[in-house]
Amino acid sequence: MDNTELIRQCEAKARQWLTPAYDEQTQSAIRRMMDSSDKTELIEAFYKNLEFGTGGLRGIMGVGSNRMNIYTVGAATQGLSNYILKAFPGKQCSVVVGHDCRNNSRLFAEISANIFSANGIKVYLFDDMRPTPEMSFAIRHLGCQSGIILTASHNPKEYNGYKAYWDDGAQVLAPHDAGIIDEVNKVTRPELIKGLNGGTPSLIETIGEEVDKAYLDQVHALSIDPAVINRQGDLKIVYTPIHGTGMMLIPRSLRIWGFTNVHCVPEQMVKSGDFPTVVSPNPENAEALTLAIQLAKDIDADIVMASDPDADRVGMACKDDEGKWTLINGNQTAMLFLYYIIKNRIAQGLMKGNEFVVKTIVTTELIKKIADKNHIEMFDCYTGFKWIAREIRLNEGIKQYIGGGEESYGFLAEDFVRDKDAVSACSLLAEICAWAKDQGKTLYDVLMDIYMEYGFSQETTINVVKPGKSGADEIKAMMENYRNNPPATIAGSPVVVVKDYQSLVATDAQGNRTAIQQPEPSNVLQYFTADGTKVSVRPSGTEPKIKFYLEIKDVMSAPNDYRACVSRAVGKVGLIQHDLGC
Repeated sequence: MDNTELIRQCEAKARQWLTPAYDEQTQSAIRRMMDSSDKTELIEAFYKNLEFGTGGLRGIMGVGSNRMNIYTVGAATQGLSNYILKAFPGKQCSVVVGHDCRNNSRLFAEISANIFSANGIKVYLFDDMRPTPEMSFAIRHLGCQSGIILTASHNPKEYNGYKAYWDDGAQVLAPHDAGIIDEVNKVTRPELIKGLNGGTPSLIETIGEEVDKAYLDQVHALSIDPAVINRQGDLKIVYTPIHGTGMMLIPRSLRIWGFTNVHCVPEQMVKSGDFPTVVSPNPENAEALTLAIQLAKDIDADIVMASDPDADRVGMACKDDEGKWTLINGNQTAMLFLYYIIKNRIAQGLMKGNEFVVKTIVTTELIKKIADKNHIEMFDCYTGFKWIAREIRLNEGIKQYIGGGEESYGFLAEDFVRDKDAVSACSLLAEICAWAKDQGKTLYDVLMDIYMEYGFSQETTINVVKPGKSGADEIKAMMENYRNNPPATIAGSPVVVVKDYQSLVATDAQGNRTAIQQPEPSNVLQYFTADGTKVSVRPSGTEPKIKFYLEIKDVMSAPNDYRACVSRAVGKVGLIQHDLGC
C-alpha cells in the first residue's frame, strides 16, 4: 500500500471519531492531526486497531484506534462483559478490577468498573494501586469469574495496558481467549459500550485491607525456614518499587516475615506514572537500580531488590567475591529460587514425592539439571506466566507445584496466585540471603555453588527494537528469513537441532523430524548446537521488538573460574550476533 492510500484510509477512519459519541478533547486532537502537514502521528494512531490479543491490550496512550484511551479500553471491557455473561448464564457474575501507578490507570480502572456494573456484573474495585499478583489472588479469594488489571508492566511511561484473567486467577487461555477477542471485535463503536458515561454504583464495591491481609498471610506461609530468619532477621535489605505498586505491600511483607532492617529508596517510594528517576521502570535494566545500589553502598547492605511498576517482576543485585555490586539476571534469579526451594524443602523433610517445577522454553536449561538431579519433575512451557499457570491448573490436585520462573525476571513460588509475583519473590529472596548469611555466605556464593555443582551457563537477551508499522513488517520478514534459511552453524558449532514452534516440529542435522509437545503453535524458533549453545528467537508479544535469547555453556572447575567463563561467553555472543545478523 503506498503512503497516499494509507493516509486516505487513516483519514477516513479518523473522521468516524469526529462525532458526538466521542468527547470534545478527543475530537480536537484528531482535527489537529488531520490538519497537520506531517501525517505520521495520524498514521500511527489509526493505521490499525489496537488489537485485543491473548495478553489483552498494550499500547501508547493517546487518541485513535491504535492507542490506549477510554474508548479502546471501553470496547475491551464491553467485549469481556459480553463473554463473561455468555460463559456463565444465569449466574450473578463478579470481577476484580485493579490498576498500577501509571498515568490514566485509575481512570481506565474506574471506567472499566462502570462498564462491568452497567452490564449487571458485580465489581470489586481496589481502593488504590495494587500489585498484579494480588489482583490474581483476589479473583480466587473472592470467587470471581474474571478480573482485569490496568498496567503496562515495565514498559516506558508512554504506555498503558489491560490484562484479562479468568476464574482460576490466570490470564485467559483457550478457548476463552479466542471467545473474548471475538466479542471485543464486535464492539465497533462507542454506542455499543454500556456505562461509558456512568455505571451502576450499587454493583461496585471498594476493596483493600481485607484482601491485603489475606494475601500477605498466605505469602508468609511460603517461608521454608523461619528459624534462619530468627537468627538473621537484621539482614540489611535495600528495596525499591521504582515508583510503582510494590510500595503498597513488599516492605510490609518483609516485616511480616521477620526482617527488621529494610531500607526503601526514598526518591522511588513516590507514586508516579512519569517514573521521574529512571529512563525505563524495568528492573531488568541496570540503570533502574542505580539509586538502590548507591544506597546499598552507603549503608553496606546485604542485598538489593527491585520490583517493576505492577510488582510482578523482581530484579536483584548483590556483592561479588571482590565486594563489588553485581546484577543477578533473570535466569540466575529463577535458578537461585528453585535451587533454594528444592534443597531446603528436602532438608526440612517437606517433600512428598509428587512435586514439580516449571520453566519457559527460553529459560536456562540448568534448571532442568537441578530438577533432574533432585528427582523433581520439570515442565517446559511457552514464554509468559499464563503458560506456567496452565501447568499448575492441569496438575492441580494431582501434583504439588513448588515454583516456576522465566528469564524475564518473573518467579512464582505459590499456587494461590496464578501470575508472577514480586511480593512473594522479594520475601523469599530475603530468606535465601538470610540462609546464605547463616552459613557465612552471600547470594553470590550460592550462585557459584550452583555453577560448581551443575555447570556454568551464561544467558544473554538481545532486543532489536522496530517501532511502528514499518518495524512490524521488518520483524515479520526477519522471522520468515530465519524460518526459511536456518543457519547450519552458529559461532563455529554445527546446529544439531532446530525447533520450530509454529509448525511444532523439531528437525535434527540428519533431517529427522519429531513432534514438539505444546498446546498450540507459537512464533518461536530455537537452534541447538553441538557445543551446548541454545538460541531462541521470537517477536515480543507486548512490545515492538524481536528478541534473541542466547544460552552459552562452559565448564567451571573452581569458583574463581567464573570471570573467565563469562569472558569466553561474551566473546561468543559477538560471534552469534554476526551469524544471525542481530
